Amino acid sequence: MKTTIDIQDDLLGRAKRHARKTGRTLRAVVEDGLREVLAAPAGPNSYRLPDLSAGHAGAEDPLEAHSWQDLRGLIYGEAEMR
Repeated sequence: MKTTIDIQDDLLGRAKRHARKTGRTLRAVVEDGLREVLAAPAGPNSYRLPDLSAGHAGAEDPLEAHSWQDLRGLIYGEAEMR
């Protein structure tokens, strides 16, 4: 099947030199590279954030009693926690 792809100029140049050096076609080099990448085990699907929560599960959230302005004041040291 024919297709068109954009390849970074430097990478394409390296692939062409590799093909010449190994006596293969550029197509063969590209196909082998794709096969190798597709055969490699898949990495983790997504990053999982570590659980850095504070307090106890199901416990009352001590911040819910504050407005956004109160919380901002606490963060920037403009207010004290009541």
